[in-house]
Amino acid sequence: MAREQLEVLSALDTAKTQWYHFTAIVIAGMGFFTDAYDLFCISLVTKLLGRIYYYREGADAPGSLPPNVAAAVNGVAFCGTLSGQLFFGWLGDRMGRKRVYGMTLMCMVLCSIASGLSFGSTPGSVMATLCFFRFWLGFGIGGDYPLSATIMSEYANKKTRGAFIAAVFAMQGFGILTGGVVTLIVSAAFRAAFHAPAYEKGAVASTPPQADFVWRFILMFGAVPALLTYYWRMKMPETARYTALVAKNAKQAAADMSKVLQVEIAAEDETKDNDGAGAGEDRNSFGLFSGEFLRRHGLHLLGTATCWFLLDIAFYSQNLFQKDIFTAINWIPKAKTMSALEEVHRIARAQTLIALCGTVPGYWFTVALIDRIGRFWIQLGGFFFMAVFMLGLAFPYHHWTTPGNHIGFVVLYALTFFFANFGPNSTTFIVPAEIFPARLRSTCHGISAAAGKLGAIVGSFGFLYLAQNQDPSKVDHGYKAGIGVKNSLFILAACNFLGMAFTFCAPESNGISLEELSGENDDEAPAPATHARTVPV
Repeated sequence: MAREQLEVLSALDTAKTQWYHFTAIVIAGMGFFTDAYDLFCISLVTKLLGRIYYYREGADAPGSLPPNVAAAVNGVAFCGTLSGQLFFGWLGDRMGRKRVYGMTLMCMVLCSIASGLSFGSTPGSVMATLCFFRFWLGFGIGGDYPLSATIMSEYANKKTRGAFIAAVFAMQGFGILTGGVVTLIVSAAFRAAFHAPAYEKGAVASTPPQADFVWRFILMFGAVPALLTYYWRMKMPETARYTALVAKNAKQAAADMSKVLQVEIAAEDETKDNDGAGAGEDRNSFGLFSGEFLRRHGLHLLGTATCWFLLDIAFYSQNLFQKDIFTAINWIPKAKTMSALEEVHRIARAQTLIALCGTVPGYWFTVALIDRIGRFWIQLGGFFFMAVFMLGLAFPYHHWTTPGNHIGFVVLYALTFFFANFGPNSTTFIVPAEIFPARLRSTCHGISAAAGKLGAIVGSFGFLYLAQNQDPSKVDHGYKAGIGVKNSLFILAACNFLGMAFTFCAPESNGISLEELSGENDDEAPAPATHARTVPV
């Protein structure tokens, strides 16, 4: 096969936006909808789990998860996600995107259901089985990251590729929003059916036995959207770029794309060759751990992985522990003044409002503007404004915690989520799916995403302890004094400034074909090209 671009790939780059593109967005996007729902719904029910399984007779405040249990429940899914991103990312380049796609989805469906069925008669056994199934749930979710991004990038045309990949990722916002809405509905239904007093008026009665069904139903609901899209995922053909460039079957790639895109693509003449083709293929068949990969893409991988790592420290710290921040600024009343179901309802209402006002709009601003502004400026600006708004929360933190001022805090807090999603939370997902060679694309995206989940683990475990009050008398039961929410926000702002610096390591990929970005069209060893600039000019 000659190194010149295959006709099928050229047709993909120039294809008009069609109904199939939107179908692919929905099919791939529903995986991300499920991912976000499953990862973040746990934060809505951890307070309830503490009340149900860690009640302390005679205590002034309701039961809460011990520090080690809370860290495990919040963070174990991220450990599984990190593992899944590395494993399925590698497997997607070895076996093909489509075959591995179905594996990840079934893993998510089964483990969502199993998480809600966590069994046992003691708190330890329930939490242990919950953590076990959430690890494997995360493992399946992890595979969805590199596969969804790679599939969408390889289906898309170069003009609107950024918007298509961003739209897949934007479904994460709807997943977070749906988690809040489902929790609101379930908690409201149970509150209406099973009346309970506030904890300070009746400690035992404040948590009715039926509350145990609430968290189980919320976790199990995550299986529904994944199950609904399984059939359609299995009907999608393998991407033409994998078939042509990795499996070396250009004829099959042309046939597959002719079926789904309303355009006739002539089958490539597989006997076509030239004297320089063999040498060209040798030069472009380097492995991940080769010196050639390091020379061409080493700095790119460092940039995508480090930016995702730094972003997720801040993003997941804020997402998972919104309930603690809202309590600290007195937006959610003290736990002892509410029943268990009322507390769940108030937490869900607060997180739903943040998702509706800040999280979801940010994603869709990226979809609308990424192919106009470019990846570089959106990521750089997102990191910058996240840092600015976090500093705006941190410096006058005492002001925000005084009664009557929490509305201003919530507005600034929502803006940090807006610029995370109209910024690096979207672009760190998009760029790794565009700039690496087809045979390593899923693997490199998996490595970048795994670095992000390492940041999420640091954020979820670290923030849990660091954000504790500096006054030992005011910390949550079982914890030691930390540095407080104010100082934690300073650390998160510093992570964002570092993210700005590492943004310069990755190239701008806007409007450039995947093969040109990765150098897979080059007949000769590539020289530094205009598209390799990190800053668009």
